Amino acid sequence: MLAYIVRRLVLIVPTLLGIMIINFVIIQSAPGGPVEQMIAQLKGRAVDATARISGESTDTGQSNNSSSTSSVYRGARGLDPDLIKDIEKQYGFDQPAHVRFVKMIKDYVRFDFGDSFFRDRSVVELVKDKMPVSISLGLWTTLLVYLISIPLGIKKAVRDGSTFDVWTSALIIIGYAIPGFLFAIMLIVLFAGGSFVDWFPLRGITSDNFSSMSWGAKILDYFWHMALPITAMVIGGFASLTMLTKNSFLDEINKQYVLTAKAKGLSENQVLYGHVFRNAMLIVVAGFPSAFVGILFTGSLLIEVIFSLDGLGLLGFEAAINRDYPVMFGTLFFFTLLGLIMNILGDVMYMVIDPRIDFDKRDF
Repeated sequence: MLAYIVRRLVLIVPTLLGIMIINFVIIQSAPGGPVEQMIAQLKGRAVDATARISGESTDTGQSNNSSSTSSVYRGARGLDPDLIKDIEKQYGFDQPAHVRFVKMIKDYVRFDFGDSFFRDRSVVELVKDKMPVSISLGLWTTLLVYLISIPLGIKKAVRDGSTFDVWTSALIIIGYAIPGFLFAIMLIVLFAGGSFVDWFPLRGITSDNFSSMSWGAKILDYFWHMALPITAMVIGGFASLTMLTKNSFLDEINKQYVLTAKAKGLSENQVLYGHVFRNAMLIVVAGFPSAFVGILFTGSLLIEVIFSLDGLGLLGFEAAINRDYPVMFGTLFFFTLLGLIMNILGDVMYMVIDPRIDFDKRDF
């Protein structure tokens, strides 16, 4: 097992490098980079999302010398070419793309992720500031989803075809069909001062006077703020895992070894949790890493926006809109690395649940 983990850890390096290369090529090819963003700010207007590699000017109201019109940046007409070069140097665009990529990787090896182009702060500081929100949403949502979905899926499998199974399936279909952000809006309307009661806050994970509270009051205040966003994410995320658990258990319940165990006189709980559980849970455990990373990043983006929660999902989204490359690459690097590590942890959990699995016999 140890040898397998070491091999997987070693494979993280080329995998991470390949993903970063693909991301770098795609992002660098996208229109409206940081240079265009700065030009737009200097001209006092929003940047065009397609403002890349074009000699045509969108600013027809200015007519400076012809040397300005030769700029590769759309909208740069009327600006001093030396100013454009200074802006390129400020963001590192005076160097070829491959030189910028090599420098970025060298910095990442030293855990130097650079500074944000537009926030005047280091990427590490920004990630550290946003981390508590995303960790809170990701951990609590994942924990509650698994605590609800696994027992519910097992009970649905045991009582397959019953009235309980039919009614819970209807609720699951509703939870699967309606996006989590719609549930979030509904919760706001019902419980956060929309049209009914005003029981929960609308923004942040703590109150303004959080630092002056006692420990007990801090805990209550934290869960008071997190109640609605976590509830919205759990309602929108438990359906798939519940059906996966049910189908996995149904598949195992119908196998021969279950009939043999029952014929030996074992009780239903002994068969279910002593034999079926270990085999049926393997496929559920396999989906844990991707589920956690998905909830932590993409799943929480709209929830963060709706409830004004300043987390990593919102940070990455705003960085992509503003073409804040250091923040974009830093968050991509962080989530990619986290996903690869979570996959290794998933394999370890495989062995914990079923010791018969021997990873040392695998080639990679």
